[in-house]
Amino acid sequence: MLAALRIRDFRLLWAGRFVSLLGTWLLTVAVPAHVLQLTGSLMATGLTLAAEYLPALLLGPLAGVLTDRWDRRRVMLTTDVFRAVVVAAMLLVDSPGTVWILYAALAAESAGSILFRPAAQAYTPVVVGTGTLLSSANALTAGTDGTVRLIGAPLGAVLLLAFGFPVLIWVDVASYLVSALAIFLTTRRPMPTRTAAADLRADLRHGLRTIAGHRMTVWLLVIGVVFTLANGALSALLIPLGVTELGGPRQTGLVVSALGVGFLLGAPPIRVLVDKVQPRRLYAATLLGTAVGFLLLFTAHTLTVALPAAVAIGMFGSMTWAVPQTTLQRTLPNDVLGRVSAVFLSGEALGTLLGAVTGPTVAQAAGLVTLAVAACALTAACALLAAALLPTVELPAAITH
Repeated sequence: MLAALRIRDFRLLWAGRFVSLLGTWLLTVAVPAHVLQLTGSLMATGLTLAAEYLPALLLGPLAGVLTDRWDRRRVMLTTDVFRAVVVAAMLLVDSPGTVWILYAALAAESAGSILFRPAAQAYTPVVVGTGTLLSSANALTAGTDGTVRLIGAPLGAVLLLAFGFPVLIWVDVASYLVSALAIFLTTRRPMPTRTAAADLRADLRHGLRTIAGHRMTVWLLVIGVVFTLANGALSALLIPLGVTELGGPRQTGLVVSALGVGFLLGAPPIRVLVDKVQPRRLYAATLLGTAVGFLLLFTAHTLTVALPAAVAIGMFGSMTWAVPQTTLQRTLPNDVLGRVSAVFLSGEALGTLLGAVTGPTVAQAAGLVTLAVAACALTAACALLAAALLPTVELPAAITH
């Protein structure tokens, strides 16, 4: 799993991503808690979620075009510095009348992330190749996500109580600057650039035609959107589940930590399986595993059932992220990966937002168990689609440098 770390540029990219992601996750609890403290409004607090996801819906495809036209290393470096500046603007929020600054800063930070993530996903195979080192890189990324999920939000809550909101903001600003420095230290690579503004729409159409004409990409996108809808519906009810069924905030925190443990446990199998098992079979199996985990967790009444279920969701969930990403990186031309990745990010944002709205509505009307069964069935249907419709691909036979 650690093979990709032999490459200096990937070590720098991985370390920078870990630091910046940790800084972001420290604010997962702190930002809505700060808004709630200032305003006393649940609606105002809920708007923080909209501020984070709407830019992905509005800007995603255009961001993909730009990341395919520009030097991706420079895009990542610039967006890290930009995000450091806009996050620092949150320090100005000290009353209900200034909360709009926080919403604007969250939206701007999200817009920067929408440029950064497709650039990073397209740049990774340039650095490590498309062979088995790519699966190592994506497994390490999944492990990073698991570690950050495990410690980020709880640590952020502790630091918020101990030092206050401004300290967390400065930590996040510093994390983006550290990431920018790591990217700056990587090797510059020549990349063909096109700057004619008149070609923007043509580039966007070309990216969409690439998706439409590539069977694997079309079905990965459809399945991904439907799955994120189911996942978003249940994620919106994780806190109510912990409070009403499992015993309270402490038990909820344990479930969130168990999800992080699952992400960590999923990283080593990713390294091996994505090189040896056809994507359609592996994706179907991981979706089925996630579906079972959903059902067990959201019908649980004790931690004895909930914690293993959360670990399973985290483990299989990390694979449901890694399998499509690795497949796209291996089967698509690199010069369109930014556009395709951005469309996928927009689809995920759409599914998550729809799930966050419909999940509580269904649960309120029909009950949490009914929602869990529906989400489980939807995820299982995604598994069947993956097994039936994804084409067979050539798997790597040797390490590619």
